[in-house]
Amino acid sequence: MTRLDYAAVFDAVPAGCAVLSPDLVYLAVNRAYEHVVERPRGRLLGHQIFDVFPGGPSGQGVQELRASLERVLAEGDVDVMPLVRYDVQVAGRPGLFEERYWTAVNSPLLGPDGRVACVVNRVEEVTSYIQQLRSAGAADERSLADKVEAAEAELFLRAQELQEANRRLRRARLRERQATAAARAALRQQQQVVADTSHDLRRPLTGLQTRLQVALSDPQADSRQVLHAALQDAERLGDIVSDLLELARLEGNTPFSTETVDLSALVATELARADLACDTAVDITPGIVVEASAVRLARLLSNLLTNADRHAISMIHVKVYQRDDQAFIEVIDDGAGIPAGEREAVFHRFYRRADARRRDPEGTGLGLPIARQIARAHHGDLHIADHASGTRMILRLPCASA
Repeated sequence: MTRLDYAAVFDAVPAGCAVLSPDLVYLAVNRAYEHVVERPRGRLLGHQIFDVFPGGPSGQGVQELRASLERVLAEGDVDVMPLVRYDVQVAGRPGLFEERYWTAVNSPLLGPDGRVACVVNRVEEVTSYIQQLRSAGAADERSLADKVEAAEAELFLRAQELQEANRRLRRARLRERQATAAARAALRQQQQVVADTSHDLRRPLTGLQTRLQVALSDPQADSRQVLHAALQDAERLGDIVSDLLELARLEGNTPFSTETVDLSALVATELARADLACDTAVDITPGIVVEASAVRLARLLSNLLTNADRHAISMIHVKVYQRDDQAFIEVIDDGAGIPAGEREAVFHRFYRRADARRRDPEGTGLGLPIARQIARAHHGDLHIADHASGTRMILRLPCASA
C-alpha cells in the first residue's frame, strides 16, 4: 500500500488552508493560502494572524474572525463565517489597505486528550464577485445596495445550511460513537459474565464428575455417600443457574406483577422465618406500604439477612422506617465491615471478599447483586452506608401512592 505524504497532500489542496495554534499563531499554510492572501509563508509562520492581518482602519471583519476562532477553541466545533469584509494591507505599502471580501470555515483539530490543539482556517476570497455586482449596478446606487444585500443574504443562507449540515453530521457521529462504546461495553460485560460463570460452574461440575468416576471405578465405594455428595454438587449447580436466570430477568427488565405490600409486616414475617445464628434487634415502624412483588422483596430481605448473619459477630439490627414518600430498610451487622473501596464491588456478580469465602465456601457471590437489581426493578436502590462498626446496608423503595 502506498504511504501518503500528508504534508504534500496538505500543500496541494486547492483551497486556501492555514493551521493556527491556540494562540492564533501560524503553524502551517499551504500554497493556495499563500496565493489568496498574497503573502509568502515565511512572512506568516510564527506570527499571530492579527499581527499579519490587522484589518483596515474601519476594523471591519476583525471582530467577526476573532469571535469565530475563539468559538472553535472554546467549543471544539466547526464555525462557518458568512460573507465578511476584511481589508488587507497592500504589500510593501504600509498604511494602504484594499477592500477585500471573504468567506471562511474554521475547524478544530483535536489532540489525543480530546481538546482543541489547533484550528484549521480555510478561506476563500469573493472580492471579485462583489466588484462585479457593483459594476453591474453602478448606474443605480439603490440597485447596487439591493444586489449586495441580496448576495450577502444568499451567501449567509448557504453558510447556515452548511453549518446545520455539519451539526447534523457531528450529532450522527456522536450517536455512532456512543452506540459503538455501548456495544463494546456490553461485549466486555458479556465476556466477563461468561468467564465468571464458567469459573463458578466448573467447581461443582468437577466435583460431580470426580465422584461419579470414583463410583464407577471403585466397586467398594459407598454408593449412598457418593450419591449424597453428588446431589450436593447438583444442588449447588442448580442454585447458581437459578440465580443467574433471576439476574438475567432483572437486568433485562422483564415485566413482573406488583401489589400493595405492607413492608413492615413483610419484614417481621421474614425475620420470624429466618434461621439466624446471631441475635437480632428490631426497630420497625408499622404500616409502611409499597407497591411491589412480595416474593421478590422477600428474597431481597433474605439475601440481606443471610449476608449479615454470615459476617456478624453476635448481633444484627434491622430497622424499617419512612421519610417523606420513601421507605427504608436498614440491616446492620457488628462484623468487621467492608472497606469503602470495596462497597461497590460487592454488588458485582461473583465478587466475594476473602472473609466471605472463608465463612461460606459454598456461596455464589450473587446474593447482593440480585438484591440490588430487585431494588432497582422497584425504582429504588440498595447501597452500603458509613457506620461506626460492621456493615450497614440501606434499602430504599418508593412508598405506595395514597
